[in-house]
Amino acid sequence: MEKDKLSQQKLDYNLLFILFLMAIVSAIAIHSAQPSLPEKLQNVNFASKQLQWYGIGIFVIVLTMLIDYDRFFQIAWYLYGFGMVLLLGLELHVPGTVTLKGATSWYSLPGMGNFQPSELMKIFMIIVLSRIIVNHREKYPEPTIQDDFKLLGKMALTTAPPLLLLMKQPDLGMSMVFTAIVGSLVLVSGIRWRIIFAIVLSAIVVAAILVFIFFKFPDFFHKYILEDYQLNRFYGWLAPYEYSNEQGFQLIRSLLAIGSGELYGKGYKNLDVYLPEPHTDFIFGIIAEQFGFIGASVVISLFFLLVYRMIHIALESHDLYGSYLCAGVIGMITFQVFQNVGMTIGLLPITGLPLPFISYGGSSLATYMLAIGIVLNVRSRTKKFMFSSED
Repeated sequence: MEKDKLSQQKLDYNLLFILFLMAIVSAIAIHSAQPSLPEKLQNVNFASKQLQWYGIGIFVIVLTMLIDYDRFFQIAWYLYGFGMVLLLGLELHVPGTVTLKGATSWYSLPGMGNFQPSELMKIFMIIVLSRIIVNHREKYPEPTIQDDFKLLGKMALTTAPPLLLLMKQPDLGMSMVFTAIVGSLVLVSGIRWRIIFAIVLSAIVVAAILVFIFFKFPDFFHKYILEDYQLNRFYGWLAPYEYSNEQGFQLIRSLLAIGSGELYGKGYKNLDVYLPEPHTDFIFGIIAEQFGFIGASVVISLFFLLVYRMIHIALESHDLYGSYLCAGVIGMITFQVFQNVGMTIGLLPITGLPLPFISYGGSSLATYMLAIGIVLNVRSRTKKFMFSSED
């Protein structure tokens, strides 16, 4: 009767099965989009390359599982420093940097293509911010309001340098992902809700002021706040049919593709609507046109199950650091799914963020597999206690 707890370490097969289904959906969607690609890309089998990246992602998960996630706590600041060096390299235009569509956001890796360091930095931010919160809560077990503001200050000072570098690239979409990561961790950090509500209210007021400036003083907005290409995206979002030949072209084509799919879709490879970036940014439109509302709903349901499972793992963990790591990953994935799907249906402006696990992309897929590896790591090292509530 002395055996009062179970410490079995095991994989979460539910989470792995969801990833397996996403890999199938991704390969099918990318393969069907191949004929829509420009002629110079027709000789590249992107579906095969995506599955290869999934294979690399599995290897990344295995490596991540071999390291106890407590080690990430110990080397958090080293990882943060490494990520900052990579971002500074882009700012300084060191040899190997690549500029695409006006943004210097990539390094060219021989034999592997382009690598976006901000993808890795997202994970490093989750690791270091989680450490900051844990250390703060240990130092202030019964925090005052002043202590809560100290924690906010620490998180802001840590987030500001990489965020400023991202905005200078410029990369608005990735900047928004970083903000979402910080927001998700603030929500679970134990900071008083009235402070969080005050921050949200302030953000709404700032957004309202920016919208007012946008419509009343467009020249000022253009000169001091947004770059030309960013401003064009807002024009294309707010009035796509007025700018149908340029800024609104992508959104109009996306709406046509999704709408034409109706309930059941047109069938596999029956694509009548031309979509720019069909295998990356607008992969959701490709899925909706071929498989309709039902197919699109299946994809969204897979993401819902993925997030639900990760929330379960975060709540099940008896270690605060493990729970915060999961919360950061949840916030990152949830926001990017919401942003990508939202921009394809006109709910949000187009930012160029891919759909996690579905869109083609080597560095982004490997990064998200790394994030899942961290969540699986937390799950495998969560001890089960007898007489505690189970699944």
